[in-house]
Amino acid sequence: MNESKLSTAQKALQINLDAAKYGAFAEIGAGQEVARWFFHVGGAAGTVAKTMSAYDMAVSDAIYGPSDRYVSRKRLQAMLDYEFDLLLHRLDRTRGDKSAFFVFADTVATHSFSHQTDGQGWLGIKFQAEPHGPPSEIIIHVRMLDRENVREQEALGIIGVNLIHGAFYHHHEPEALIGRLMDDLSRDRMEVDMIKFSGPCFTDVDNRLMALQLVEQELTDTAMFTADGETVVAGEVLYKKPVLVERGSFRPLTNPMLDMLERAQEQFLKEESLKGETPVVITEMTLRQLQVDDVIDHRDFLDRVDTLSALGKTVLISSFLRYHRLVMYLSKYTQKTIGLPLGLVRLRDVMDESFYTDLEGGLMESLGQLFKNSAKLYVYPSLDRKTGKLTTVENMEVAPNLRHLYAHLVENRFVENIRNYNPDYLKIYSSDVLVRIKAGDASWEKLVPPPIAQVIKAKRLFGWSEKAAAVTA
Repeated sequence: MNESKLSTAQKALQINLDAAKYGAFAEIGAGQEVARWFFHVGGAAGTVAKTMSAYDMAVSDAIYGPSDRYVSRKRLQAMLDYEFDLLLHRLDRTRGDKSAFFVFADTVATHSFSHQTDGQGWLGIKFQAEPHGPPSEIIIHVRMLDRENVREQEALGIIGVNLIHGAFYHHHEPEALIGRLMDDLSRDRMEVDMIKFSGPCFTDVDNRLMALQLVEQELTDTAMFTADGETVVAGEVLYKKPVLVERGSFRPLTNPMLDMLERAQEQFLKEESLKGETPVVITEMTLRQLQVDDVIDHRDFLDRVDTLSALGKTVLISSFLRYHRLVMYLSKYTQKTIGLPLGLVRLRDVMDESFYTDLEGGLMESLGQLFKNSAKLYVYPSLDRKTGKLTTVENMEVAPNLRHLYAHLVENRFVENIRNYNPDYLKIYSSDVLVRIKAGDASWEKLVPPPIAQVIKAKRLFGWSEKAAAVTA
């Protein structure tokens, strides 16, 4: 069979015919849709040791331990660990020499008609690459976008088979594995917004790059990970919390960029709508901002992420070109205020009608979506290099037909100047900093936050070299 064109049934059959693969299925929330494929194609006796569904919460707790949320990463991990240990305990002595054991598990909530929420779930596989080998794991989070339960169940079964097949036959090429997760599916039915690889099969895998792959290969519009590299689901981080998000290329993050974020945060914390809550602070990069000469350099991406990690920042990768789409995405998880620090150049883009020709309502539709849920723009001033003119929210020029609209946004504090900024930072430009780093000009060190300067030199990021620095010293 041509593996690049295997159907779901062909994948399930290939696994059933592989005498070395043997395992258990534990599924909660949408039927036993993944296990069903292996029975449907025939030959399941050679693959399936057990299938089960602990639907009753009391039964589920008795088996896997108590949990605050039943559709969660914690519950999925408990299912994988318990079932794998049980499989080894019962079968290792009799089948361990010839079988590479696995456990597939999922815990899912289908579309809620009462709350009008999308279906979502956690799926994972814990598997041995060879008999008696230590286990590796792949965990994913999915959003199920069908509006009929039977369609959701069908999609869940397909992606479950794709995950199992990928773990068995493509674990040595995780990027290709990710690309095959959506075989026989489409983005209007399913979205994979988190993936984590762990264990001996994936010792060389950087899960931050895998998060990027989800967006780059269009399995999702966004992916997120924390400063320590832990991939997370947006709902875990943002749920019912105010959010402050700074968009940038961060190549690298400079003093004015950090100043913009910190001064905006000071003002954001004083907003009455926050009611004393501490906001989630996120740094966001779009795919376009990651491109250098129209290509995404993965090493360059990790350089940027390493510098943001030095400041303890959570990173969001997105395919959103415009701010209103970013706000609409964040609003899926929180109805609290969203703050957006940005520079004058980006504010001009927000108010540029030519950017919204593909929207039926044009600029007005974009602004309506942008400010729908109490979003607010905190704007860092701009200094013209040639004239020395300082441009702020008050004196920024807009098209004559938009002046009253812009005045309305400013008067009602949808758009606000960042105060207490450091005027010396207005003379610093990221492109200049990058040139100095590559040239070995030590003056760049004073233009970025000290933790970032340290990590750039320690890891030789962005083309910095000790030799070049010594030559220019």
